[in-house]
Amino acid sequence: MAIVGYSLVEYDGKNCTLLKSGSIQTKKNTRESARLLEILEDITTIVEDFKPDVASIEKLFFFRNRTTVMPVAHARGIILAILEKYGIPIYEYTPMEVKQVLTGYGRADKKEVEQMVKIALNTDTLPKLDDTVDSIAIAICHSRSCI
Repeated sequence: MAIVGYSLVEYDGKNCTLLKSGSIQTKKNTRESARLLEILEDITTIVEDFKPDVASIEKLFFFRNRTTVMPVAHARGIILAILEKYGIPIYEYTPMEVKQVLTGYGRADKKEVEQMVKIALNTDTLPKLDDTVDSIAIAICHSRSCI
């Protein structure tokens, strides 16, 4: 819930182009309800401004830290509800699926995934936040899986 990475990519059937990426960062000492409202408002603005054709999102299937699973699930629920409200088809991928599609190996490390994202976007630089890079990787995974 502290950081929600997002990215918008365009896929022409062959190449992915990064249109925009960033993160929604909520303050740790703020009430959970206020943080969820901030996520709701920011995702709504992104959806209204860019009108995406589809959305891909990380699937929650296992969580090591039990203290953070509920806030993450709440934030994810907000995002899913907004996408549903605007009629945007939703595709969900596990981290292992994303790694498999991008690197050919479902247990690839972060550096390998980052390298494949750079190759897919034909760039030498990526955003600093892992959450933002992860969102780009999920979008690329979708472009290679479903379109």
